[in-house]
Amino acid sequence: MTDSIEIQDLYFSYPDGHTALHGVSLNVRRGEKLALVGPNGAGKSTLLLHLNGILRGQGLVRISGLEVNHANLGRVRALVGLVFQSPDDQLFSPTVLDDVAFGPIYQGLKPEEVRRRVDYALEAVHMQDYIHRVSHHLSVGEKKRIAIATVLSMQPEVLVLDEPSAGLDPRARRSLINLLAELPQTMVVATHDLALVRDLLPRMVVMDHGQVVADDATDRILAQGDLLAAHGLEKP
Repeated sequence: MTDSIEIQDLYFSYPDGHTALHGVSLNVRRGEKLALVGPNGAGKSTLLLHLNGILRGQGLVRISGLEVNHANLGRVRALVGLVFQSPDDQLFSPTVLDDVAFGPIYQGLKPEEVRRRVDYALEAVHMQDYIHRVSHHLSVGEKKRIAIATVLSMQPEVLVLDEPSAGLDPRARRSLINLLAELPQTMVVATHDLALVRDLLPRMVVMDHGQVVADDATDRILAQGDLLAAHGLEKP
C-alpha cells in the first residue's frame, strides 16, 4: 500500500538565509495519526507547509504517490487538508454554509454535490445546527470545528493541523480531541500539547533545529524524560 506521505532528504532555507529544514526524511502510513513536536523554531510549521506545496524545498515530497511539484499541485492540494492554528485565517465568508461550501464551489462541483459535501463535513464535526450561523460570532472551539469542516468538505486523504488545541478551554479541548479521534484520515498534528499527543496520536516525531531527532511510539518517547527535556518538552 502506498504511504500517505513520503519525505526524503528535504532541505529548506528562507530568503533571509535561515535554514529551517536540514535533510528531513519521514514516511507516514495511510490512516496513521502522527504528532510533530519540538521547541519553537524546530521546523514543524515549515515542514507542514511542504505537504501541500505552499513551500517548496530541495528533496522529495510525495502525497499518496504523487510528487509535490508544479504539475501535480492542484491534485496534491485536493489530497491534503491544512488547518491553520488560527481559525480566523480560514473563515472569511458571511455564514458557516458559505465557508464550508467555498472549497467544493471552487472545485467546480454542481450545487447538489456542494450541499452534500457541506452536510457531510458539518455532520463529521457535529456542527449541523450551525449551518446558517455567522462564523465570526462563534467561540474559538466552534470556529476550530468549522475550520476543520472547511477542509473535510474537500474530502482530503490527509489532514494536517497546526496547534489545534491552542486557545481552547479544557472542555473545548477535550471535545476537539474526541472529534479528531473519530476522523479516518491520515493525520499529522504539530503541537506543544503533549497531553493531546498522549490521548490522540500513537506515533510521535520530535524535531529540533530542522531535523528529526526521534521517531517512535508516543508512549515510548513520553517515557524518556531526558530526551524530552533536551528538546524543550515536558512530560504531560
